[in-house]
Amino acid sequence: MEQAKVKTNYWAIIVAAVACFMLEAIWYSVFMQAWLNGIDRTMNQLMHQGVNEYLQYATAFVSTAIMAIAISTVTQLTGPLTARRAIKTGALLWFAFVFTTWSTEYMFEVRSFALLGINTGFWLLGAMLMGAIVGTWKKK
Repeated sequence: MEQAKVKTNYWAIIVAAVACFMLEAIWYSVFMQAWLNGIDRTMNQLMHQGVNEYLQYATAFVSTAIMAIAISTVTQLTGPLTARRAIKTGALLWFAFVFTTWSTEYMFEVRSFALLGINTGFWLLGAMLMGAIVGTWKKK
C-alpha cells in the first residue's frame, strides 16, 4: 500500500484560522444575548472574572488553526485536496467530534437546545469555511 503524502500549506492554515476567528466574532455578536442567557451570565460578569483576555483569544486562534490542519490532513489522507472534499471533511469531523461531544455534555449539564445550536452551529459553519479555504488554496 502506498503511503499518502500530506502537504501542509501554512498560509492556507493561517488564512483559514483568521477567517474562522472572524466568523466567530460575527456569530457570537449576532447571538450574544441568547448565548449569555444560555450560559446564565451577563457581559458584566464575564468582563470581571479576572481571566486574561489575550489568553482567551490566543487559545481560540490556536485551537482553530489546529482544526484547519486536521481538516486539511484528513482530506489529503483520504483522497485529493479539493474544496468540495475539504468542506465535506470539515462537516464530517464536526459531526463526529464536535456535535457528539457537545451534545453529550449538554445532556448531562441539562443545558438548552438553543445554546447547543448556537455553539455547535458556529463550529459547523467554521469547519466548512476552513475546509473551503484549505481545499481551494493550492501550494505552488
